[in-house]
Amino acid sequence: MIRPCKSASRGQPPRALAAIPVLKVIETLAFPATIPTLARALAQRDYHEATPVQLAVLDPAASGRDLLVSAQTGSGKTVAYGLAFAETLLGEAEVLEKATSPLALVIAPTRELALQVHRELAWLYAGARARVVSCVGGMDPRRERMLLAEGAHIVVGTPGRLRDHLERRGLDVSRLKAVVLDEADEMLDLGFREDLEFILKTTPEDRRTLLFSATLPRGIVNLARDFQNDALRIEVGDGETAHADIDYRALRVLPNEIDHVVVNLLRFYDSPGAIVFCNTRDAVRHMQTALLERGFNAVALSGELSQNERTHALQSLRDGRARICVATDVAARGIDLPNLGLVIHAELPTDSEILKHRSGRTGRAGRKGIAVLLVPTSRRRKAERLLVDAGIQPSWGGPPTAEEIRKLDQERLMRDDILTEENNEEDLGLARALLAERSAEDIAAALVRIYRSRLPSPEDVTDPGFGRETRPLRTERTGPYAEKPGVAPKERGQRSGGRGPGVWFRLDIGRQNNADPRWLLPMICKRGKVTREQIGAIRIFDRETKFEISADAAEGFAVAMLRPGKDTKEGQTPLNFSRLDAGAPVPPPPKFNKGKKKDEFGKPKPGDKARTKFRKEQA
Repeated sequence: MIRPCKSASRGQPPRALAAIPVLKVIETLAFPATIPTLARALAQRDYHEATPVQLAVLDPAASGRDLLVSAQTGSGKTVAYGLAFAETLLGEAEVLEKATSPLALVIAPTRELALQVHRELAWLYAGARARVVSCVGGMDPRRERMLLAEGAHIVVGTPGRLRDHLERRGLDVSRLKAVVLDEADEMLDLGFREDLEFILKTTPEDRRTLLFSATLPRGIVNLARDFQNDALRIEVGDGETAHADIDYRALRVLPNEIDHVVVNLLRFYDSPGAIVFCNTRDAVRHMQTALLERGFNAVALSGELSQNERTHALQSLRDGRARICVATDVAARGIDLPNLGLVIHAELPTDSEILKHRSGRTGRAGRKGIAVLLVPTSRRRKAERLLVDAGIQPSWGGPPTAEEIRKLDQERLMRDDILTEENNEEDLGLARALLAERSAEDIAAALVRIYRSRLPSPEDVTDPGFGRETRPLRTERTGPYAEKPGVAPKERGQRSGGRGPGVWFRLDIGRQNNADPRWLLPMICKRGKVTREQIGAIRIFDRETKFEISADAAEGFAVAMLRPGKDTKEGQTPLNFSRLDAGAPVPPPPKFNKGKKKDEFGKPKPGDKARTKFRKEQA
């Protein structure tokens, strides 16, 4: 039977939110012999306050019992279950006996999470002289069997590799006292249920089973019922609390400018660490290449990489050699990177749970973070549905512009360490020599050039102009100037909705060139540096298209259209466009001949009857 924990059940004030020092909590535990060992390890890592999940598992009511814990990502679960099974492993001793067969087994869904858990438990139990061994896919199984044969106190691994060692008799679980299932819901989603049941059936029946999961779907509850004994159910916080430290933002983007928007976001926020999420391996390779070409130190993380490559990528992020990780959802669970302040969803996730787990890489352990969703026009509905399902209310807006980034660069230069550091005699001597040869203005300009050379150039991007705060623009061929029965024609220059006067322009592409508002509108916005709200009627004829631009944006639009765009090939002239005279009549709506095509004698062209018969048959 699974019983709720009174101190952490729903509807109760989360006692864990109080700032209670970890050391004081440990001092009140029922196993005082572990105090010196765990307290020193926590103090060395600057653990000054316990998280909600850590307080919940350290409650005296949870001592010695099986636990079914629901806590969100980034809540400190690894340290929580490390503290929870310390009583079971150490008993009254301060240090563990010589390692033989394992006393604790931790099962994690992914290689990265398993290796991260291995590192966390290694430092937490270093004072207890614990030997922690990892067993994950992609690593040499022979070396793992050798390490297991030498003895281990704690084994951390993925389900498939652990089962393989059990079947080959390389892993002895006869002395296990505790088993932990970390991210259990993810393991079930990945199809590891059969492996988990096989592993749990081979372990002693009197073991403690600690099951940790971000959510508690029916499959998790059934697993707990089958393999846990009188488990204490603990639910800590909710999705809203878990993401209180994350600032969500949704940006309107054009599909062909996503790479440029990612560049501008990385430059705009200038976070010490960032993750860019893509949905496929090919998209990860493309995005990493685009960032490397622009001067960013970026690494890739996807399923096609070997475990050694993935480990090196993560290590380069941890030691500062790389600042940006481009990843698929393989990195969305359990990966904790230092100083990760920005998560960019370059492609929308498939569901709200993945959205939360991706975003949960930032805003961890009390630190603030930003999660940005890039929303193309065609994906707006899906983005809104994902956000509603996840219970997230983002702020909508357009992407950062190059001008905004340059303004920030100026402010950052003024605060840069190079200007605030104390000068030594050598620096001052060289400065005097420079001033003797050059003017102060020349030296300052050189400093600015050096500063800019270290930074990737911002990109020119367009705001498509849709979103919650903006009504989507309706484009139609007839436009607002079409005459209606009983309604006087509007005077020239008066736009629909009373938005003020407009100026008409012409492009030499029409229906014969497959002109369509669906691609004309983004193209006009991008090439003319205008937003959708600044575009009025669009009228498409056989060989030309006429469209209206608001008067306040017309001059800038004309100048921008005369410049070749970035997509203009070498030797190719810009789009042939012209401005209609101010006195010219308003372009009438295009006429469509809905009748049968006729020859010069007024008779139906051959084949019309056959085509009409074919269409009727198909209908």
